[in-house]
Amino acid sequence: MYRILLKLVERGLQKQVPAIGLGIFRIAFGLVALQEILFLFYFRHLIFDPVPFIDRASPILHFFLLVWMAAAACLTMGYRTRQAALSNYLFWVVFVVFTPLWQDFDGGFDQLMTGTGFLLIFLPSERALSLDNLRLKLRYSTPACRYQPPYDITVLAYYLPLAISLGLLYFDSGLHKLSSEFWRNGMGAWLPSTMPYYMSAIDMSPLLNSKYLEMGIGYAIIIFQLVFIFLFWFRRFRVPLLLAGAGFHTGIVLSLNIYPFGFAMLAHYGLMVPLAWWRRLRGILKLGRPALTVFYDQECPLCNRTVIFVEHFDLFRAVDFKGLQAHAGDCRQLASIPEEVLLKDLYAVDRAGRVYTGLDTYIRILLKMVYTAPLGWLLRLPGIHHWARRVYQNIADNRQRLTCGEACAMAAVPVFEDERPFAKFHARYAGTDRQIAQRIAKFLVLILLLQLNSTLHYGILYRWAGTRPSDPALAVLDQVSDSVINFSHAFLGISPHALYMHDHFAGYHRIFALAYRDKTGRETWLPFVNREGRLLAPNWGRVQSMWANVAITSHPSRDRLEKFMKKVTAFYGAELGLGLADAEFVIKMKEVRVPMDWEYDLRRDNLSKSWRDVGIAVWRRDGMYLDFAGFEADRPSVAGARGERDRPMAESPPLPIPSR
Repeated sequence: MYRILLKLVERGLQKQVPAIGLGIFRIAFGLVALQEILFLFYFRHLIFDPVPFIDRASPILHFFLLVWMAAAACLTMGYRTRQAALSNYLFWVVFVVFTPLWQDFDGGFDQLMTGTGFLLIFLPSERALSLDNLRLKLRYSTPACRYQPPYDITVLAYYLPLAISLGLLYFDSGLHKLSSEFWRNGMGAWLPSTMPYYMSAIDMSPLLNSKYLEMGIGYAIIIFQLVFIFLFWFRRFRVPLLLAGAGFHTGIVLSLNIYPFGFAMLAHYGLMVPLAWWRRLRGILKLGRPALTVFYDQECPLCNRTVIFVEHFDLFRAVDFKGLQAHAGDCRQLASIPEEVLLKDLYAVDRAGRVYTGLDTYIRILLKMVYTAPLGWLLRLPGIHHWARRVYQNIADNRQRLTCGEACAMAAVPVFEDERPFAKFHARYAGTDRQIAQRIAKFLVLILLLQLNSTLHYGILYRWAGTRPSDPALAVLDQVSDSVINFSHAFLGISPHALYMHDHFAGYHRIFALAYRDKTGRETWLPFVNREGRLLAPNWGRVQSMWANVAITSHPSRDRLEKFMKKVTAFYGAELGLGLADAEFVIKMKEVRVPMDWEYDLRRDNLSKSWRDVGIAVWRRDGMYLDFAGFEADRPSVAGARGERDRPMAESPPLPIPSR
């Protein structure tokens, strides 16, 4: 296997392709990471505080979230890309391992973000659509020679994320689906969309009520996941797989409330878009002829840097720059202006022949670039325009021009080598092409072994150990395998992908909601679970996973209910300004159906079922007290024992209750 992988890697290293797809992928991945960090910051008290706003987590966590946010923003923009990718990866590992994200708030895609984040440290994603490219151009370009950073990359930079982050994930998930009853019945895409805790706000009933359509989607997902890793290498299958995969994950975004996972998977499909499509898109975006022609002083370093800067961000190629020394005579509007006057300012001519100079030239550039037009409008406002003109004039009057001797000397300077730290490290320690190929092949063997352990552990060993709990050898093997999975999960994102299986939904017939009851007895539903049973935005993603996959589940236990009802009531009590010092929350429950085979209009039926009160959660000065009046959890509950209501549900010391 190693020799086969080595030959494939060597062949891939020899093929060079444009980096545009990798740049698109980096931007999409960075945006997904950025929105997730913003989500964590918004829900930081619910997620990280043991008891929101009462027993608080360390405030340094909030600072680290802001630093992580900055790293994700730099990764998205391609600014110091490798350092930003490393920082993002380390933050993801630390937050998942050392905070409640590991178990209580598993977002369902942490493994994907960790694994892909690790790969981005080594992928040359900064070669397209990045500020790093702009930095290199500004650093190494001269008035006589414009530096162009390397743009081509090895095709392995496309293949490795697709094979590891998508291919292995799909194959593992597809194998597990074969052991699930409702997936074998073709209802894998149907059942979660009929369960109130998992469905989105979009009514998908017309699709869900078509049995054979849902069966087709369910079986197509399984087939797609099993064949993806074997077919995406071949050009003839790439577009069909792209359309199918993008369609499936768009369906997840629209029909379920786990949208971060859907967007994270969609980001990877930027690597599957044919390069010809990106070139065609660039041709479509490019204007037939420039909307503005700008004349600049070719012997002015500041003017040359301005040209490089604008051209880097001019997506539509709306602005055409021409040197005054070479092209001033080509424009009849400028022909009558003396050269010494022209060289003092920046001139622009639009299609209608109107001439602009100075600050007005910059305003027209911003307007013609389209997406920067708001900045142009801002500079035209009274007051701001006057201040900007003074700043511009001060810079223009103090700019330096090159003498003839300096210009000739700079023309003779060769292009500098890349002096970035990572480039120096790579040049010194990367080794020969053969050594690089060997290292990549060994890494792939390690990944395959870790994935094999993960798949066999949950698919066979975990289930086998459940049938033979007294076998000591099997227990040791299970423990060793589980320890390896913990390592691969934390640092490489490799773990079982047996998500939404039959053992999760079987028996999941009760869902819960919470309402606040004031002194007059009036009830107000918390903006968490609504009267239909759906989790309201923005309580999706991790918060949905906490409530639907950890707090409740098909076998709710007393400890989990205590812990997470305390979190939810404390968080929303403070957010809504309720005085928790003497607050009472009603626990509501309703029955839902989660059959393993298709039923007509099940979504509407589950949403329309009625609620009944099964208990109360009362906050006092010394903590929260829970009393179930009509529900019995897996473990002995307080149902029927009114004296139990006086027992604090937390083992921790009494907590101060905020009045906010």
